[in-house]
Formats: sequence, structure tokens, C-alpha cells
Amino acid sequence: MIAAHGGRLINRIASGEHRDELLRLAESAPRLTLNSREVSDLEMIGVGAMSPLEGFMGRGDLNSVVNSCRLANGIAWPLPVTLSNKGGDYDLNSWVALQDEAGNLLGMLDLKERFSYDKNEEAQGCLGTTDDKHPGVQYLKSISDEYMAGPVWVLNMPTYDFANERRLTPRETRVLFKARGWETIVAFQTRNPIHRAHEYLTKCALEMVDGLLIHPLVGETKSDDIPAKVRMDCYEALLSKYYPSDRVACTVYPQAMRYAGPREAMFHALIRKNYGCTHFIVGRDHAGVGDYYGTYDAQKIFDNFTRQEIGIMPLMFEHAFWDKVAGAMASNKTAAATKPEDKVFLSGTKVREMLSNGERPPVEFTRPEVADILIESMASKATV
Repeated sequence: MIAAHGGRLINRIASGEHRDELLRLAESAPRLTLNSREVSDLEMIGVGAMSPLEGFMGRGDLNSVVNSCRLANGIAWPLPVTLSNKGGDYDLNSWVALQDEAGNLLGMLDLKERFSYDKNEEAQGCLGTTDDKHPGVQYLKSISDEYMAGPVWVLNMPTYDFANERRLTPRETRVLFKARGWETIVAFQTRNPIHRAHEYLTKCALEMVDGLLIHPLVGETKSDDIPAKVRMDCYEALLSKYYPSDRVACTVYPQAMRYAGPREAMFHALIRKNYGCTHFIVGRDHAGVGDYYGTYDAQKIFDNFTRQEIGIMPLMFEHAFWDKVAGAMASNKTAAATKPEDKVFLSGTKVREMLSNGERPPVEFTRPEVADILIESMASKATV
């Protein structure tokens, strides 16, 4: 099976006597409250999804990532994973107890660094913009000017109110793939319901490998994105009828969106490598927002690294559309249609617009079962 990024699948979940000792230390340790992105990052570090990271980044790693898309040791890594101070005074080389916004103890930080960093430099380097309208820039401007860094241990996993049976760690997905006899696995990242274009891409990819992992992001997203629970209901409906059950798995990806375009495409690929996937689908405007990135910038970033450095194979797809002439999904490589009016381009944004206007998405956009779930969701939202 494919090796984890950096060569070793990290495990920062405390157990046994070690966990008991950390729980004892947590009773007297100062506390730091994590925001929702930091909670998901802590979980991802703990289960090894962010291997080789063992904690929140210090200045050396952050500076290297911002400027060269690599950790300080040279390993390819595209995005910062940082922890913001919330105004507390913490001593270096001491333990800090990490809690969520409800006060639930989640883990412990072995504090090694406290430092400030230029947010405009971080935004420009990683997001390609300092525009306050970009959600990633908004996030950076919303947190404090000081970062706290050091190794972490997870004591208690965050709790969720949906899809708990589909929350598999990288170790668990690797066991699943082995049990199914899959040697090549392609991952599909999505923060939208799977529409006909997504279905087309995933099935094209499935022709090339043993198995498909549909791995929807269920962490924090923009307020106008479709809620994670609704999206999960859509995936369940689609998988039960339109995919081969013995060649597809669906587990959730509890990460927050950065909306970092090209760098986040690479970030998503490396994390799926840690989950045991050998291939990763990169479509148009992956992890993009607004007009900040070019249509295929997310594919071009992989040209800056060798296959050995990345380890997972990106599968590049063009924009898919409904071909009116053939009566099927297609791309420019396979379409019978040649006239623009015979090509119906699909997107999650278009579907959201139709739903908000009270329109039912046609079958060329999405399967009827998915449309029913989305319409019901919009109706429920309107009556709240």
C-alpha cells in the first residue's frame, strides 16, 4: 500500500497510561479555546491525515511553506497549519490544554514557540491575494496576530451529530482498502452534492483503478455552501442507486475549507495519500472561490513537483457538460456536440442559484433523488 506522506503515518492519539497522565496534567494546565478550523486541524493531525505534521507549525515551517510550498525539511507541503493565540499568556516549554468553544477538552499542546507573522505575506503567498473579500483572507484577518506552535496529543475526539458511521481515520480506510483487495484507489474531494458532472468524472476515474473513495469535506465552509448533513443525504441517495457498491466507499473528510485554489488542491491530494489513495481527481477550479484562480491553475501546481515528491497521481479532468446531441455527459474530448448551445455546463453554483429561485434542477444537472433532497432542504430553510 502507498506510504504516508513523509514515509510514516503519524499517530498523535494518546492512549492508555500516557493519556491518563496527560489528563492529569490538563487539570492544572492553562486552557486555549480552538475555533472550528483549529478543532478540525487538531483531529486531522491526531489521526495522521496531515502526516508528517505532529503538531501546529512553528515559524520555520510556516515561513518555508508560505515561500516555497515546502516544510523546512524540504518535504512538499502547500498550506499552513497554525494555531492562533486568543489573548492568553502561556509559558514556553509547558503544556496547554486545548478545548473547543463549548469547553470540551480535546487535547494537549507542548508549547515550543509563540510568534507573530505578517498576515498579508501569508495571504499573498498561500492564497494569491490580500483581498478582504476572499474567505481565506477574512479568516486570517479574524484571528490574532500571534501563533502558538508545538507537538500535540489528542485526548478526546470531537463529537458530531451526523455520519458518524462514515468517519474513518487513515488507518481505518487503509484497512478497508486492503480488505476489499484494492491496490489502486482514486479519491474524489467535494464540498457540493454530487451532480451529473461529478458523477461522470468519478466513473471515468473508476475505469482506471480498483476502487473509488468519495471523500466529502464536512468541516467548516462558506455560509452559502449547502450544509454538510444535506450533502451527506445526497451522497447516500446517489450511492445506493447509481454506483457499484463493491467498488465505491464513502467516508467523510472532517477538514475546514481554506479556499486556497491550487495550493489547496495539492493539500487535498497529499491528505488523501495519507488515507491510502493512489490517485486523486483534480477538476476545474478545484478549491476555488470567486474569480481568484484560473480554471486549471489547480492542475498546473503539480508541475512544480516531481512524482516522487507528491507520491499520489493526480488525474486531470476538463470541464464536463451535458451533450444535447449525444444525450449524455461529455467533455470536449468526447462530445458529439460542437455548438455552444448544445453544451449545458453544470456547476454547484448553478444548482444553488436554481434552488434559491425555487426552480427544480433538470435531470441534465442532477439525479432526481438528489434534486428532491435539495428542494426539501431549501423548503425547510425557508420556513425556519
